[in-house]
Amino acid sequence: MTEFLVNGPGDAPVTLVLAHGAGAPMDSGFMEAFAAGLGDRGVRVVRFEFPYMRARRESGSRRPPDREAVLLNTWREVIAELGGHVAIGGKSMGGRMASMVAESVAACALVCLGYPFHAPGRPDKPRVAHLRDLAVPALIVQGTRDPFGGRDDAAGYELSDAIRVHWVEDGDHDLTPRKAAGSRDAAWAAAMDAVAAFLRERA
Repeated sequence: MTEFLVNGPGDAPVTLVLAHGAGAPMDSGFMEAFAAGLGDRGVRVVRFEFPYMRARRESGSRRPPDREAVLLNTWREVIAELGGHVAIGGKSMGGRMASMVAESVAACALVCLGYPFHAPGRPDKPRVAHLRDLAVPALIVQGTRDPFGGRDDAAGYELSDAIRVHWVEDGDHDLTPRKAAGSRDAAWAAAMDAVAAFLRERA
């Protein structure tokens, strides 16, 4: 049985299953804040961890992410275990993997928090081919100065009409602006509002 963390009302009209990023677990500060914030906005949020992160938690030793095939299969197993009609997504790598299985698991929506459009410094190698024909309604929440792909990078990508982008002005990969540009709490609250509104449309 997968270990889940759950926030939000049990009778919420929509459940969002969220996966963590490559370097931080499901209970990182970012994941905790967004799960709690979305839960307060009426979304049921379910979090889980990929095998390498569970192993890291048990052993205490840092491990690299699992192979892509393992990550994708973990997503399929989680959806099968939870059952029902759910939205899926995640932080960075977790969201990217969700975007690759969203259609095959019949997700009702996709939410990516800081999508890794490319590796830092490698805008010439984008990770967007599968997003050109994505049919699942999707929301990408992205910082305009994200080193994994900001506003200037995304402007050159061919993305499906099913994808919306909520831009966090001056936000980095954690959707945090520099102090001179605004507060993190305000930026995160606006992002949570955007995600909750998007998911209410899918309910």
